[in-house]
Amino acid sequence: MRERDALLLTRFTGRRYSFPEVLRTLAMTPPEMQDPPGKAPAASSKGAPRSFVLRFISGKYQGGEFPVTPDKPIVVGRSSDLDMVLVEDMVSRKHARIAMQSDQIWIEDLGSTNGTFVNGEKIKRGRLKEGDRVLIGTSILKLIAGDGASDNTDAKMQLENVAAARRGSQQRTMSGSIEEVPLPDLLQLFGTSKKSGVLVIRTHDEDAGRIFMRKGVIYHASINESDDVPAMKSIYRMLTWEKGLFDLDPADPRELPNEINVSVQEVLMEGMRQLDEFNQLRDSLPDMKARITIMLPLVAPLRDLKPEQLDILQLVHNYGHIDAVLNKATATDLDTLQGLVKLMKASYIRTE
Repeated sequence: MRERDALLLTRFTGRRYSFPEVLRTLAMTPPEMQDPPGKAPAASSKGAPRSFVLRFISGKYQGGEFPVTPDKPIVVGRSSDLDMVLVEDMVSRKHARIAMQSDQIWIEDLGSTNGTFVNGEKIKRGRLKEGDRVLIGTSILKLIAGDGASDNTDAKMQLENVAAARRGSQQRTMSGSIEEVPLPDLLQLFGTSKKSGVLVIRTHDEDAGRIFMRKGVIYHASINESDDVPAMKSIYRMLTWEKGLFDLDPADPRELPNEINVSVQEVLMEGMRQLDEFNQLRDSLPDMKARITIMLPLVAPLRDLKPEQLDILQLVHNYGHIDAVLNKATATDLDTLQGLVKLMKASYIRTE
């Protein structure tokens, strides 16, 4: 598990860590004071603090923004007399406090029932950096640079207007873009906050993936409601998706066949390993919907192939499309794609 821990930290920080570095980092800093990954706020060239805003990128207030200004703490909660009012059951009356002091922004949980999360980690108190994502209730907020043009009163009114508009359009409570909140980050947030529901991801290619969760644990997954692709394989495939929209639908009361029971951490450890290798292979891959056939005449000797390569060759012969081969293969998508690339390079198969 050591290399996988280092790989996961690398995925969420953007810098490659060795496992000893992971241990040193975690050992030197108490968990409640660890800085979440991101870009630290910096002073402007004139020496004045930069302006920042919290942008709602998911939830009933999606699209709204709230300014973060020096020496003006923001108290967040359900109570109407607070600075940032989030009217929903999962938000406590007085939930969290955000304050900018000099060039540092700090967030503190105020003993809320459901907790405050930064980049998927439950915090008591921690420092925020540009790009960090905060989960409060069903709202995901992202800290971004701002222009300092609005004040808290205007922002409070704007959030009310945004919520009213979303109610009028009957949009789901929790939705957004996986370009804004990548799927691994979403799963981390939902797993740590023990959410229940069906996470639905729709790509621009009209694929629809569903990940079923009970109290933060994944128990089923599917793509396009197909029974051909097992749940774990579906999840790992969805982790490769980079563009699309997500919604968190209510929990599905049905008992589903072949249920699994895996934590988000387990999925991400293996999923990030596969995603890293998939990205290295990406430039060698044809279009996933391409037609693929066996070379005729077949000059390369079959006796040189391993049993798993012969299995892939048979799937190519039987189904003739890369996406169908991936769906029917018992191996992971990564192993099957690696096998297809080797067979193409050795002139056993070709795409049309």
